[in-house]
Amino acid sequence: MIQKQTNLTVIDNSGVRKVQCIHIYKKPIAKLGDLILITIKQTKKKKYSKLNILKGNLFKAIVIRTKYNHKNSNLSYIKFDDNSVILLNKQNQPIGTRIFGPVPLSLRYMSFFKIITMGTTLI
Repeated sequence: MIQKQTNLTVIDNSGVRKVQCIHIYKKPIAKLGDLILITIKQTKKKKYSKLNILKGNLFKAIVIRTKYNHKNSNLSYIKFDDNSVILLNKQNQPIGTRIFGPVPLSLRYMSFFKIITMGTTLI
């Protein structure tokens, strides 16, 4: 469960390391697969001027991993070690081209097919 002011990690290769949630769309608490608005807190050493990714910028993101238990379609529970997101552009497409680590397969039913194909899927 992600609330406002929650610190998150980014698991794609967009050049961002840490972000903070500042708004959740359509719900009071974000779970797996929900859209949130984030602000960038820490980037890598390089300056990504081509993508205009700087500290303090606002982006949309999708929640990929949560510490909270998530129930799968086969009635099993899945839980991760950290809260992680993937950055999205204005057309709701991922900014990065790779995803590091596993991605839950339940995102397929939420119509995020491009994210499923970029990462390794987990049951």
